[in-house]
Amino acid sequence: MATVVLLVHLILAIALVGVVLLQRSEGGGLGMGGGGGGGMGGFMTGRGTANLLTRMTAVLAACFMGTSLFLAILASGSREPTSIFDRAQPPAAEQPVEEPAVPADPDRPSVPLAR
Repeated sequence: MATVVLLVHLILAIALVGVVLLQRSEGGGLGMGGGGGGGMGGFMTGRGTANLLTRMTAVLAACFMGTSLFLAILASGSREPTSIFDRAQPPAAEQPVEEPAVPADPDRPSVPLAR
């Protein structure tokens, strides 16, 4: 389920970027986005195209936000709140210290001396 929603989310993101890039700049601070007639052989006027792209942007943005929220809910739904104290491991039990072996003959060392 999450994979399908994530795939739809990615497609919406790509479509949203494409629709935003298709829109004409209204600023003109760089000398771009000046006047112009209708595109596509007079099929739609400039204003009709702008309205269509604006509405498509709004719909795609709403769907993108919806899938974002749904994915966030899916991701957090399987987790339970935990505390760092719950994960802390108790200290390991101390292992008994082995006492050194006592030689059978106290005058003779247990390890042969190197000559």
